[in-house]
Amino acid sequence: MSLNDELAARQEKLTKLKNLDINIYPEKFEVNTATDKLSNQDRLILPDLPTLKKDLHSKFSLAGRVMTWREHGKIIFAHLQDNQGQIQIAFAKDVLGKDFASLELLDRGDWIGVRGDLFLTKTNEITLLINSWVFLGKALRPLPEKWHGLKDQEIKYRQRYLDLIMNPQTRQIFKFRSDLIKKIRQFYWQEGFTEVETPVFMHQATGANAQPYQTHHNALNLDVFLRISLELPLKELIVGGFEKIFELGRAFRNEGIDPSHLPEYTSLEHYVAFWNWEDNVSFTEKMFDYIFSELNLKKTRKILDREGKSKIVDFSTPFTRLSFLDLIEAETGLAIKEYDQANKLRADLKRKKIVFEGMEKMNLANLVDNMYKKVCRPKLINPVILYNYPLYMQPLARRNDNNPELVDQFQLVVNGWELVKAYSELVDPVDQKQRFIEQAEARAKGDSEAQAGDDDYIVAMEYGLPPISGWGLGVDRLVAILTCQSNLRDVVLFPLTKPESRDPSGVEPDFQT
Repeated sequence: MSLNDELAARQEKLTKLKNLDINIYPEKFEVNTATDKLSNQDRLILPDLPTLKKDLHSKFSLAGRVMTWREHGKIIFAHLQDNQGQIQIAFAKDVLGKDFASLELLDRGDWIGVRGDLFLTKTNEITLLINSWVFLGKALRPLPEKWHGLKDQEIKYRQRYLDLIMNPQTRQIFKFRSDLIKKIRQFYWQEGFTEVETPVFMHQATGANAQPYQTHHNALNLDVFLRISLELPLKELIVGGFEKIFELGRAFRNEGIDPSHLPEYTSLEHYVAFWNWEDNVSFTEKMFDYIFSELNLKKTRKILDREGKSKIVDFSTPFTRLSFLDLIEAETGLAIKEYDQANKLRADLKRKKIVFEGMEKMNLANLVDNMYKKVCRPKLINPVILYNYPLYMQPLARRNDNNPELVDQFQLVVNGWELVKAYSELVDPVDQKQRFIEQAEARAKGDSEAQAGDDDYIVAMEYGLPPISGWGLGVDRLVAILTCQSNLRDVVLFPLTKPESRDPSGVEPDFQT
């Protein structure tokens, strides 16, 4: 049957149900159990079907979606799915009487509420024999074909609800994501942090090297940016007297989409007064230990690399530490600390045949960053703490006391993905203003990813900041790594997709074929 024929058949059943005055969209249904609880019943005490029919009661009340349907004369077997899983149910004609006939109006995908008791089939499957049932919602579209499930990746992203219905592993990923975020929040509360919320609309898109989204605020007649980072408002709260704060929220970058980058993503940032970057390294390792313990995760885990190949990663702490400068020199033969001009580095990169898109207009910081991302970062599989970054790469980080050409910064990299970026914050407003000026000059020369300045933030700094260390984590990346996914779109419920084109003839595309 084609999809259009199936849609017509379901509409016909809907009409019949309305003509029979059957309420297919009732207000509520009382549930007293779930599929996992029924499936865990002691099989040894369950009767067989003939025994149960003699003394059947409405002991259990269950609601869910009909996933399978098999007719065997006067008995029909189906599987009912709820949030916890599936269980087999059975409709017997000699039990339901006249209500048995209306089952012909049921389809796969329909929501129903059932009452009955358990028995054990000849094939040793726990089954709920139905004493009464009601419609809870009619599905006017068919589910994907039972045996093949939902395999089309674009449909999974565009119609995530179908993916959740058909693929239990998808539901498990997003249940894990929820549990992980819960444990992260619990860890912060345990450590004495206050959760805060800061604006998504910003006067300037700053806090990171990235292209922003711009929009217009009609009421204020003002062009604003969607935040690319949560950083500056959080540090202004430290000015205001908070000492340990964190925020979990969305950030937006108007850039390319690939397995490790999304235009809209979940960012976790925290800022602590009186800490330095070393304190945040210890805090990071403590957080990972807590998460792995609370979620009962093994420290040695299987992950997928960028080619989809399986790799084993060990999250045991303390994590390995590597100098960023030493890593680049070992992999490229270039001593980055000796460069102070973009043109000289650009020429040497070309000589070594290290090229990447947009390098002609990049300043020194972005040349180094992109060189590292192309040559070095993909080789970092096990967790590693990178430190020793040049000053020009991080306009918001504090200079190192022993070497003012470096900043006190680190990154946690796993599987070639940057999970955490943190540093001792720059709290000197004079130094910060000068660095913003240098970034503005780079933007004027065509570097679209150079950071924008923020005069309001400079004013806030001039009221005085204590020592601070800030920290940011990409939540989507952490979920992907811990659930063995190689694409961030697989751990985000509704990743952005292009609108689906519609056939002007009105013929529906058939996703089952």
